[in-house]
Formats: sequence, C-alpha cells, structure tokens
Amino acid sequence: MKNYKIGLLRGDGIGPEIVDSAVRVLKAVGEKYNIGFTFTPYLIGGAAIDACGIPLPQETVDGCLSSDSVLLGAVGGPKWDNLPGNVRPEKALLGIRAAMGLFTNLRPAKLYPALKDECPLRADIVANGFDIMIVRELTGGIYFGERGYREGKYGEEAYDTEAYSRMEIERIARVAFETARKRNKKLISIDKANVLETSRLWRKIVHEMAAEYPDVTCGDMLVDNAAMQLVRNPSQFDVVVTSNMFGDILSDEASQITGSIGMLPSASLGDTTRGLYEPIHGSAPDIAGQNKANPIATILSAAMMLLYAFDEKAASEAIVNAVDKVLNEGLRTADLARNGATPLTTTEMTDEIIKRL
Repeated sequence: MKNYKIGLLRGDGIGPEIVDSAVRVLKAVGEKYNIGFTFTPYLIGGAAIDACGIPLPQETVDGCLSSDSVLLGAVGGPKWDNLPGNVRPEKALLGIRAAMGLFTNLRPAKLYPALKDECPLRADIVANGFDIMIVRELTGGIYFGERGYREGKYGEEAYDTEAYSRMEIERIARVAFETARKRNKKLISIDKANVLETSRLWRKIVHEMAAEYPDVTCGDMLVDNAAMQLVRNPSQFDVVVTSNMFGDILSDEASQITGSIGMLPSASLGDTTRGLYEPIHGSAPDIAGQNKANPIATILSAAMMLLYAFDEKAASEAIVNAVDKVLNEGLRTADLARNGATPLTTTEMTDEIIKRL
C-alpha cells in the first residue's frame, strides 16, 4: 500500500470542520483504492497567534516541508482584525506559499448543471455552462513588492510596488500553456498592458513563449475587459493566466458566478509534487462550529491533491463523481438550499459523498 504524509492546516473559523470532512473522504477513498495516509496537524493563522503569538510558527513551516502535500482550511476572523498587518492571520498564507516555493495557483471555476439555477447570470448566458481554469501567479507582483509609508506631495502616503521578472513570468506562463494543452488548447493572458510596464513585459514574454506551443491558441485581454467578459460570456474562457493581484480578484469573481463560493477548490503548486490545497472561500466565522459549512470545496481540493500531487487519477475522479451525484440528487448544504428545502449539515453532506464513492 502506498502511504502519503499529509500536513493539515485546519486554521480558523470553519477551517477545522471542513478539513476534517476532507480527511474523512480521503480515508474512505483510500480504503477503496488501497492508498494510505498519515495526517499531521500544524498551527496556522489565528489559532497559531493564540497559541504561539505568531501566525506562522517555524514548526508549521518545517512540518509542511516534510509532508508529501498539505491541506489547508481557512484563516482569519474578527478576533484578530485589529492586529498589525505583519502579524495578522492572513500573513501566514503569504509566508507558507513562499516557504514552500508555490508560485502557481490553479483555481477551477465550473458551473455544475445541477446548480444552474444558483448562478446569478441570466439563463441564456450560461445555457451551455462553463468550465474555467484560472492560473494565477502566486509569489510575485504587488503582494510581495516593496511597500511602506512616506511623506508625499499631499502629506502622509502609502505605497506598494509591483515588479515581475522574466523568470517569474516564464515559469507561470509555461504552467498555463501546459495546462491549456491538456484541456481545450485555448489560453487567454490577462494584463493591463495599456498602462503598466509590468504588464507590457508580461505580454511580451507570453507572446514569445506562444511560439513553443503552436497547438495552443493564445490571446490577450485587458483585466478590466476580462472582469466584464466573465459575467457577459464566461463560456469563452478555458484557461486564463494572470498576475497575482489580477488573479486574486478575477478568481473570486469567477467563483460567484458558479452559484456558491463553497464549491470551489484550489491548488498551489511549485517545482515539486508537494503542493498546498485549499478551498477558495474564507473562514466564515459567523457559522463556525455550527456544522453548517459546505465541505465540498475542501473535499474537491483533496481530489485535486490526489491528482496533482500523487497522480492518483482514479481516486480523484471517484471523489469528483461522488460530488456530482449528491448535487444531481438535489442534496444541498445551507448555502445552496432553496424553496424551503431542508439543508444538510457539514457532517451529513460528507456522509452522503462517502456513500457514493
């Protein structure tokens, strides 16, 4: 039996509940496909601040680096909102991504046929559904650039610097081209090349690399137009590649048109098979500990882990198919329950998915 070491970063809010659901599903699919897992929890975010005084203890970094892959719940909450920026729970996310060398974030945004009525767009716009893979650069750009305060023309001002190197752009573009090659061979690169020098370099390098992938159709789109096109005609997109900040914003927009942010997983990858897998939603402190959270995004993140980290395609597909079945049968958690339907709890939805593996 193969055995994989999984680091668990349960985090804050609903994080512990949804990570525990994903662990249950992994154990169940492991029994079916003769795969073993060793799960080791580590502190991150607000939970780490409460226990250690910092959002990302060295023990957590070391534990994640010694794991075969890592599953994350969510971090943050109002309890820690008034802390300085350098010790807020969210700071741990940037830190663990950098420590693990994770420069790619894969965020699928898929409209499930069973959830078409939950999509806020008109029925004619999403009649054919959509299935988008957003490839977001994760460790460069304005989130990691020089920043600070200074005396400016109008008094006190703050600044954040956007910078991208050729190497950073080339490696994320290569991931995007390879991803497009495995899907529908269509890639759109999103930038702001009419204004930003970083985007002009980004566009230049993507065009150069397109020559290496003649089988992939590659186009450009300005970020403001892309934000509009996502709600005007989302089915035109297949694979999208963009910078850290643009990807952060556009992937959240894409998540909303799927019907529920509670449905969407993500994978953060680097040069090794070790990655960080997490739902794209937040810690939802208003429902934490109430057994109401939708666990599907975290469960699908575990399915992505099986596929990308361990090449366990059959086990990954089994989880995805089980999720499809529960949705097609009309089973819903509170975020998706409509018309007086009785919502399933986090535990009950997890039970139903396990039954259909």
